[in-house]
Amino acid sequence: MHTDRTLDLSGLNCPLPILRAKKALATMESGQSLLVLATDPGAPADFAAFCRQTGNQLLVSETTDDGKFRLVLKRK
Repeated sequence: MHTDRTLDLSGLNCPLPILRAKKALATMESGQSLLVLATDPGAPADFAAFCRQTGNQLLVSETTDDGKFRLVLKRK
C-alpha cells in the first residue's frame, strides 16, 4: 500500500503518538495517507478513537512481525 508519509513513533507513549500524528496530518492534503509505526500497546485503540473523533479514516491497524503496530491513516 502506498503512503504519502511515514512517521516512526516507536518508543513514545500516549499521548505523544497521537499528538505527533495529529501535527503531521495537519500538514498533509485531504486524501493523503500517513503510515504510523508505534510500540505503545494502546496505539491501535487510541488511533481508532482519534479517527472516529476527527473524521480521518483508519485504513490499516496491524501488528508487524517485530511487534510494532502499523497504522495507516487517511486524512479527511
